Amino acid sequence: MPYLLEGLKYTLIITIVGISLGCVIGTIFGLMRTSKNKIIYAIASIYIELVRGTPMLAQIFFLHFGLPQLLGLNLDKMLTANIIIAINSGAYIAEIVRGGIQSVDKGQMEAGRSLGFNSGQTMRYIIWPQALKLMIPPFGNQFVISLKDTSLLSAIAVGELMYQGRQVASSYVNYFDVYFIVCVMYLMITIPISLLLRRVERRLERS
Repeated sequence: MPYLLEGLKYTLIITIVGISLGCVIGTIFGLMRTSKNKIIYAIASIYIELVRGTPMLAQIFFLHFGLPQLLGLNLDKMLTANIIIAINSGAYIAEIVRGGIQSVDKGQMEAGRSLGFNSGQTMRYIIWPQALKLMIPPFGNQFVISLKDTSLLSAIAVGELMYQGRQVASSYVNYFDVYFIVCVMYLMITIPISLLLRRVERRLERS
């Protein structure tokens, strides 16, 4: 059990750090995706489509084995794990940001400009607060997805929950009990988050 708890700790650390960085990346590229500048829009689109169009396992192998071979680097596994979750979640969060902003009525921008705000102030004080409310539910879903995706990092021996589960199951040759406990531990994290999300969604619908 201590090994599994250790794995759960790393799973949560990787998810929280990766999602936090992913929020920064996603916000930047999400705003770029709404830009009228074709070059900025194209850069954001290439990043988002590349990440969303390739399997996460392939991205993990590319970053952990391919890029170090090309550049002559030796990346730490935890660093690789955080980077891959950040890059992967960043692409999906970028689409959440874009969708949230574009869901706000276009008349809101005109309303802000008529009040004397410039485009930046209109975005900050009028568009963004409304868009943020729309982004919260899909963002919560992305957190759950990224948490489950950390299990793929066991392929490069990152000591998260799935990897620790494999090690314990192999050592004791007890696959049923160990993997059952691993599934329960994932559910102990994802179910409360899902319940919290439903509560937030209901509250947002009433507001």
